[in-house]
Amino acid sequence: MTRDLVVMLTALNLEYEAVRSNVVDPQIHVHERGTRFEVGTVQGTECRVALGLTGKGNQSAAVLAERAIQQFSPVAVLFVGVAGALWDATPLGDVVVATHVYAYHGGTSEDDGLKARPRAWEAAHELHQLASHLARVGDWTHSVPSGTRVPKVHFGAIAAGEIVQNSRISYEANWIRNHYNDALAIEMEGAGVAQAGHLNGSPVAIVRGISDRADGTKTTCQDNSWQPRAAANAAAFAVRLAEELIKEREPTAMREHNDASNDRTVSNINYGQTAIQAGTVTGSTVWMGVASPTSAAPDLAAELAAIRGHLMRERTAGNVDDATYAAAEAELDIASKALKDDAPESKGTFVLALKRLRGLIADVADVASRIATLIAAANGLS
Repeated sequence: MTRDLVVMLTALNLEYEAVRSNVVDPQIHVHERGTRFEVGTVQGTECRVALGLTGKGNQSAAVLAERAIQQFSPVAVLFVGVAGALWDATPLGDVVVATHVYAYHGGTSEDDGLKARPRAWEAAHELHQLASHLARVGDWTHSVPSGTRVPKVHFGAIAAGEIVQNSRISYEANWIRNHYNDALAIEMEGAGVAQAGHLNGSPVAIVRGISDRADGTKTTCQDNSWQPRAAANAAAFAVRLAEELIKEREPTAMREHNDASNDRTVSNINYGQTAIQAGTVTGSTVWMGVASPTSAAPDLAAELAAIRGHLMRERTAGNVDDATYAAAEAELDIASKALKDDAPESKGTFVLALKRLRGLIADVADVASRIATLIAAANGLS
């Protein structure tokens, strides 16, 4: 994990510019497949942001979200933009943060109508708690122009599909409101990003500014008025959320550094009686009567090759099926490539691939144990 970086994605250029206006010194970062990100720092903070444009739709959003996660190993992924309100209780310009996201186009068509079979992804507990706290504090609205209504933050479900919804009387509009009557807003990308985060073990927050009511009144003139305001409000809250996420990571990183510093060898060469008194000793080795062994940096590449060999033998023995083996090999390839790269985020990519690998072969205790040891060794390197 890259402890000081949050990925922020948008679907529209308008939304992208709203986020980018909060970032200083953005530098172009081009993915090997051509996707362009800008990496900069939130003004006045230590929070780095990797900003990317996905385009419209859940499918493209899912692909590029996964690409960003693999590339940057971020603390979290925030999807930021505008949405339509499904109910009048959510005013234009307010912000909705998803407690869970529905992929509402799942269903089965039967003689008596379309039956809903949605998939849903809940927001990570830590992100939801932090977002709720920031909404109560209200210190994210400093950029709201004076004389305008101060926007509020709402928490609830968001419905994500593949169409622009702009009616309250169409069959689709009635179907959505009947089957997803707890959804506050409707949009087209959140489900894809949420699934990508779920599959890659990355926390996701969907932050949407309300720019229309999805009721037939959406017009170009209204979009020109409300979309910039809604996008700016969503960006302001999302940037504040990213900033606080990184700020809370700093004590954790310091504790881990101190833990690593305290994981030392205690040597006592004494031929008489020796007593060691301590409150709690963890992760330490005590050598008495002999010199401590020389500590050497682990050979990550050699250990990775050894794990690959163990995995192959387990497959031959029938303990790993073909599909799992293929997925595990893919993660090993990602880890191997990360070892060879000099990019700052390579260590995070290496560790993330190993964590996914460990999840794939958790039932093979010997190999899973070796992977856990390798993860610990990688995390211990500066």
